[in-house]
Amino acid sequence: MLKKYRYDGDKKFDIKKVPTDETSLVKSKEEALEKMDKNFKKINELQAKLYADKKEGVIFLFQAMDAAGKDGTIAAVLTCLSPHGLHESAFKAPSSVEQAHDFLWRIEKQVPMKGEIAIFNRSQYEEVLVYRVKKLWETQANAKRIDVDKIMDYRYEDLKNYEKYLWHNNIRTVKIFLNVSREEQAKRFLARIEEPEKNWKFSASDYSERQYWDAYQEAFEDAINKTSTEYAPWYVVPADHKWYLRYVVSEIVLATLKDMDPQYPVVTKERLQEFAQYKTELEEELGKSKK
Repeated sequence: MLKKYRYDGDKKFDIKKVPTDETSLVKSKEEALEKMDKNFKKINELQAKLYADKKEGVIFLFQAMDAAGKDGTIAAVLTCLSPHGLHESAFKAPSSVEQAHDFLWRIEKQVPMKGEIAIFNRSQYEEVLVYRVKKLWETQANAKRIDVDKIMDYRYEDLKNYEKYLWHNNIRTVKIFLNVSREEQAKRFLARIEEPEKNWKFSASDYSERQYWDAYQEAFEDAINKTSTEYAPWYVVPADHKWYLRYVVSEIVLATLKDMDPQYPVVTKERLQEFAQYKTELEEELGKSKK
């Protein structure tokens, strides 16, 4: 069902040919909400097993243009998850300290432990999106041996290698691109201006980024094509309809956890014998207290 949205290296992503407003997996918004509610219950059950199993961790990574719906989608997903073994990390522009380190330094600190789920609101992919569009290497210091004309190729290579490294160390990376149209982004910016309760969401800097729309579209297309792998796939989700976007993301999260197949640890015979002894002692204690 999700194959049409999944990119794992077996097909090319052409951002101009992928619709941002289709809703083909359901017949109506009501059906999507009903299915999403069922998905959330299953996700919650699987997360409990994942936390108990502690054999594998997973990162759900979200990238998008401004106003595509990252925050709302992440909030919707988080509502069904237990805070145990869960954390969200929002990656803004790197600080001067972060810029002084390798570009994955700040990411590594947020990688989940086995049994945990991490939600990345933006991610290491800012280093092949904003970094590329704004040509930030031109204002940053590099060693003489670094060929600045190959920096982007180095970044794509490093991202793939890092995700393989995580995969080899029991951590999955699932990358989700919320694909919103320029027209829909404009409508959402207008809503933030015109509706008082949304004024706080509007940012002049977000609006100014619209001048780079085409450059960002090219950057997203290249990033997805050059870093899509079986072990760390991309999902390109239509984002013009928020209700559909959230439903599809719930399907992605559910499918990932099902594939991980976490199980509650099996209790050994020796441990069961200990339980029996504890049970006897506790029952005796309760019996005495009643007297």
